[in-house]
Amino acid sequence: MSFAQPPTKAEPVTETLHGVAITDPYRWLEDQNSPATRAWLEAQESYARPMLDAIPGRDALRKKLDALLRIDVIGTPEVHQGRYFFARKLAGEDRYSLMVRQGFGGKDEVLVDPKVATDEPTTALSYLDISDDGNLVAFGARRGGEDEVSVRLVDVRSRKFLGDALPRGRYFGFALKHDKSGFYYSRHSNEVGSRVFYHAMGTPVSDDREIFGKGYAPSHLIACGVSDNGRWLLISVQEGVPAKHSEVWFQDLHTPGAPIRNLVKDDAEFNIALGGDWLFLLTNAKTPNRKVMRIDLKNPAPEHWNPVVPEGKLAIEGIAAAGKRLFVTYLENASTRIAQFDADGKSLGDLKLAGIVSASGPHGRWTDDEAFLSYSGFTESGATNRLHVSTGKQETWFQPKVPVRSGEMETRQVWYASKDGTKVPMFLVARKGVTPDGNLPVLLTAYGGFNVSLTPQFNPIAALWVEMGGVFAQPNLRGGGEFGEAWHRAGMFEKKQNVFDDFIAAAEWLIQNGYTKPGRLAIRGGSNGGLLMGAMMTQRPDLFGAILCGAPLLDMVRFHKMLVGGWWAAEYGSADDTQQFAYLYKYSPYHNVKKGTRYPAIMFFTGDSDTRVDPSHARKMAALMQAANASDNPILLRYDTKGGHTGSGSVNKVVEEQVDQIAFLAARIGMKLE
Repeated sequence: MSFAQPPTKAEPVTETLHGVAITDPYRWLEDQNSPATRAWLEAQESYARPMLDAIPGRDALRKKLDALLRIDVIGTPEVHQGRYFFARKLAGEDRYSLMVRQGFGGKDEVLVDPKVATDEPTTALSYLDISDDGNLVAFGARRGGEDEVSVRLVDVRSRKFLGDALPRGRYFGFALKHDKSGFYYSRHSNEVGSRVFYHAMGTPVSDDREIFGKGYAPSHLIACGVSDNGRWLLISVQEGVPAKHSEVWFQDLHTPGAPIRNLVKDDAEFNIALGGDWLFLLTNAKTPNRKVMRIDLKNPAPEHWNPVVPEGKLAIEGIAAAGKRLFVTYLENASTRIAQFDADGKSLGDLKLAGIVSASGPHGRWTDDEAFLSYSGFTESGATNRLHVSTGKQETWFQPKVPVRSGEMETRQVWYASKDGTKVPMFLVARKGVTPDGNLPVLLTAYGGFNVSLTPQFNPIAALWVEMGGVFAQPNLRGGGEFGEAWHRAGMFEKKQNVFDDFIAAAEWLIQNGYTKPGRLAIRGGSNGGLLMGAMMTQRPDLFGAILCGAPLLDMVRFHKMLVGGWWAAEYGSADDTQQFAYLYKYSPYHNVKKGTRYPAIMFFTGDSDTRVDPSHARKMAALMQAANASDNPILLRYDTKGGHTGSGSVNKVVEEQVDQIAFLAARIGMKLE
């Protein structure tokens, strides 16, 4: 069966940057709502849809994914006055409901049903804040995959929605006052930036008072929160993503008229955890692997700060405060280790974790003895335990029943040398006893940026791929945070090519060590990982059999002018700067497509509701690759008009998206789905 690729008109726009003339033939596709763009998208859908639908084994694949994704799921709870608040999705449900349970072993009750809260089938609900007495809940409703949410409040006892609400917007913080007389929130707009407001209950939103943010640029992201004891308003400021400059401000809410005061500011990153009147500050200021300081908010002068956890050989990934203990999460060869300390920094030993896993938390309140710890592995779905902090005893809150034969699979870690000799680790997941024969179907994925660490987390696609006889591979590239800030910086700015070289070296290692060959090697990445995929298709198109490129950044000359792309100049640089333009232009995937090249099979995927990474990156690149490709391999664009950067809140849509993705990869590298 042959499928005719639709033509795309070229309307070249040429501009000169720093003395270099750059021609963009598909600038017109940046206009998302123009009739021409919409007609082009319809033509792309008419091209891609029949081809994807014709792939043998789709029905069998859908059944397997249904079984993996349509299971009971209960989220990590938040506890207030004996009430346990959590999200729940039963196997027969398409979306999560917001739930409440009285007591640990009590009966689950629906607090907010998504079908009641919204008539949009892809809208997902999430908790934003819960009052100290557990009688008032604020929740967000996110439509499709967009970042923006609308905010509603519900009375827990009556289940009635309050008139107080916030319209759809991008919010970086929401916090109820302890007496429920009002709430604080931070709202961001691309034009003005972030501002913190106070809303008095029962008053119009138009009367909300701006209390912080004046003078900060749109590149500054401002968040807010209130301490568990209700005394302290905390405001954090970061410039860019990741933060190249950070600030923490605070206000004593128990003292009428108290000013908002600065606590710390530095050209570094901060994370905070609160324990009563103590603030624990995690920082990489002059400490690439990070350290933790304790600050008494009642006596906050720097000379009174106490170092409680010094920088060590292992990178600190995060901190949490619960049960009057400080929990410090380290990464040891990209796996989680959680150490316990008292408030003065005395070691209380490590939490017990099993094997190569990812763990988060424990999440809890400073004055409570219970906290909740979530963990998972590549083939074992996330379980959540209740931790009795004082004794270390753990009991199951929820253990999902996932139809994966995890006992027949194994995870191991290998190390390989990148182009410059740097040793890079890679996780390999496969069936036990699989012997490399040079012809195994391998799915290779990575991220490599923004200090993000890729640890062993449950991935339905990985589990399914392995069950079908394939190998799943995940290297920890430079640019991530697995080995501290030095590892991150080795993949930033002008060193971004290191990330690409690390990924190429991972693929070459898999081939050289007899696992696979280029025609049987599929790769997948999204967002910053989509940029990685773009670099692979333009730098080493010979090395891969199929590429999935999701929600990607690809035009690195213009990314900072699209949506919130300016935030990421702190990671990549900006073409407005002469020196940064030189290296961005050199590797920018959109500017390195070469006509007449035999490209592998490629599928881009994104959607109208991606309000983070502009979907025009994928639109323009798909058009350019289709025009340049000299092979018979298809270049497809799977475009969801209601999809966004983080996918969809609907399981139905997730199943269909992943069926298309896995089927496309499998078909192109000769992997059977049945």
